Amino acid sequence: MILPIVGYGDPVLRKVCEEITKDYTNLEETIATMYETMYNACGVGLAAPQVGLPIRLFIVDTDPFSDSDDISKEEAETLKGFKKTFINAKMLKEEGELWSFNEGCLSIPDVREDVYRNPNITIEYYDENFNKKTEEYNGLIARVIQHEYDHIEGILFTDKISVFKKQLIKKKLQNIMEGKAHPDYRMKLVTKKR
Repeated sequence: MILPIVGYGDPVLRKVCEEITKDYTNLEETIATMYETMYNACGVGLAAPQVGLPIRLFIVDTDPFSDSDDISKEEAETLKGFKKTFINAKMLKEEGELWSFNEGCLSIPDVREDVYRNPNITIEYYDENFNKKTEEYNGLIARVIQHEYDHIEGILFTDKISVFKKQLIKKKLQNIMEGKAHPDYRMKLVTKKR
């Protein structure tokens, strides 16, 4: 089942999400639905709040990045087939010299901006079978994980850009909130009243 993706302006995107247990209702189905929704929207990551669920769950599949001409052959190999589910994630470390990459978000269609992030992370999480893991990632995989992790903390990538850049995209963000965004996938948009 493909769910609509929650658009910019919805309060669920600003919530610090709640941890869940392995007994969470329909967890396996929720995860499968999130993957189906993400693939339908051509995304490489999706967090539960983006489908209206304020829980600490996100998924990542960086395989589409592996075909990019903008990355090294070595990085392409690490991206190929990288698919993981993160439950109750906790970021333990973000290290290294900040680097910039042009990011977008399924909840903020038609907006892309350069965001600075640390290249190396250590994260603790439970997988879809509730096995606890502590792992280190770097490069684009780390960036995608950081982006999705931010979602479960109520943070959007637009929070990490300069005041000047925020002014430049203000009208686009307003259009999303007013239901004037028309991506190629279903969205649940917040239509603000004037």
